[in-house]
Amino acid sequence: QVRLVESGGGLVQAGGSLNLSCTAPTRTFGSWTLAWLRQIPGQAREFVAGISGAGLTTYYADSAKGRFTISRDNSNNMMILHMNMLRPEDTAVYFCAGWIGGSYYSPSSYNYWGPGTQVTVSA
Repeated sequence: QVRLVESGGGLVQAGGSLNLSCTAPTRTFGSWTLAWLRQIPGQAREFVAGISGAGLTTYYADSAKGRFTISRDNSNNMMILHMNMLRPEDTAVYFCAGWIGGSYYSPSSYNYWGPGTQVTVSA
């Protein structure tokens, strides 16, 4: 079982940038397709970006394309979400999770959720 932990959230002004990190103490980190998902209070979780185990394939929600970049460093058991041009509507709790099957873009395809990290973008 994979136990994921996120870090890097915080408060940033609109138009700013923020990096989120996700790590897990497992030897199999590089074999997992992982993703970032987010949840706004009162709303369902939504997919943001995903990356294959080797990092060769990436997936983005339309809201993230052109602004966010997902990457990973398997030698350090780390996955990164670099967020640029942040908007107030990006304010949410961001989670990393492991893909367990199904559509890469569906939150129901993920498990082993981390506790999440809060991102707040002020106008």
